[in-house]
Amino acid sequence: MIDLNLLRENPNAIKASQRARGASEELVDQAASADSAWRAKQAAFENLRAEQNAHSKSVATAPKEEKAALVAAAQDLAARVKAADAEANAAADELDKLIWQIENVVCDGVPAGGEDDFEVLREVGTKPNFEFAAKDHVDLGESLDIIDIERGTKISGARFYFLKGWGARLELAMMNLALDQAAAAGFTALITPTLVRPEVMAGTGFLGSHADEIYYLPADELYLTGTSEVALAGYHRDEIVDLSEGPLRYAGWSTCYRREAGSGGRDVRGILRVHQFNKLEMFSYVEPDQAEAEHEKLLAWQEQMLQKCELPYRVIHTAAGDLGSSAARKYDIEAWVPSQQTYRELTSTSNCTTFQARRLNMRYRKEDGKTATLATLNGTLATTRWLVAILENHQQPDGSVRIPVALRPYLGGTEFITPKGVSK
Repeated sequence: MIDLNLLRENPNAIKASQRARGASEELVDQAASADSAWRAKQAAFENLRAEQNAHSKSVATAPKEEKAALVAAAQDLAARVKAADAEANAAADELDKLIWQIENVVCDGVPAGGEDDFEVLREVGTKPNFEFAAKDHVDLGESLDIIDIERGTKISGARFYFLKGWGARLELAMMNLALDQAAAAGFTALITPTLVRPEVMAGTGFLGSHADEIYYLPADELYLTGTSEVALAGYHRDEIVDLSEGPLRYAGWSTCYRREAGSGGRDVRGILRVHQFNKLEMFSYVEPDQAEAEHEKLLAWQEQMLQKCELPYRVIHTAAGDLGSSAARKYDIEAWVPSQQTYRELTSTSNCTTFQARRLNMRYRKEDGKTATLATLNGTLATTRWLVAILENHQQPDGSVRIPVALRPYLGGTEFITPKGVSK
């Protein structure tokens, strides 16, 4: 959630952020008013409690003939203190309800606008120029017998699939390559839970406008995660984290689940937009003044993976209106998808500043011994969707797919995935 000090000292900065996102500015005024009301109620309660404590001491030392009246006054004062406490708590609840609706304050330089108002930072790599009738990943998957969508639909419904044979091995190779790269960069590997409590899901900011994309198990009061970011963010919930030796970094592998509500008709063909997929997520806990630099590092590690997979891509600076509620800045990397003749998002990285940590009560100890709210960042390093770009960009005239060099050691040195009857 937002910093209350910022709300009190510079509400216009929060309003400007809300405006850039296309979100409610009125909410900021409502929160500021609720904060003033809460502080007044809290002050009244504390004054009454101080009066009650002083009165209690006078009762203890009063002459016997005065005690009856003093005790009656104490009872009346106790009732007033209880009522004032209830009013202060109610005001605090109202304030919490409002500030939890305000999205993170965007960083300087984030483009204003919506989904189409991004800024292209760079394009990297050469798009393939096929001299044959290129296939999309669905046709490639079927001809190579590595993706089985028909049977995935048969047993689970639309947007489910099987990865088969070399398809399964290619995904695992990609995940292991990403995990090795993350380990070399100082990330600790975690295999995370995929079911989390409501307070953790809410703390990461996923129960806002995108709540309809999340699977919920009401009988257990648990949510299925759409990214291991949720579990990784909650890993140090209610803790004081040691950052004395620099950022704390985790690489979380998990299966992910998304309902894809509201996306009917979009990318229904293939495995670009599905309900279940695998992902390796980077997550960093850092001191707030290091967050921007850490964000650039996460982006650089993502670009290294795209380059290892020999994919043409572009990096975009996401506009404020297309950010998740927790992100103050986000970069997307979009790979070229030949069958669509356009770039499609493969990965993103977000700087969530202190927003998630404040909601999840995560702090670090400064050099002076005092504690302060830390910052969190996340970035995807590999996911099932990457197979779309790998298969389509590396397809060959004979129907085979060339395996990127960096992935070959994880596949026994195999250079091509070939259709039956084709040898290399």
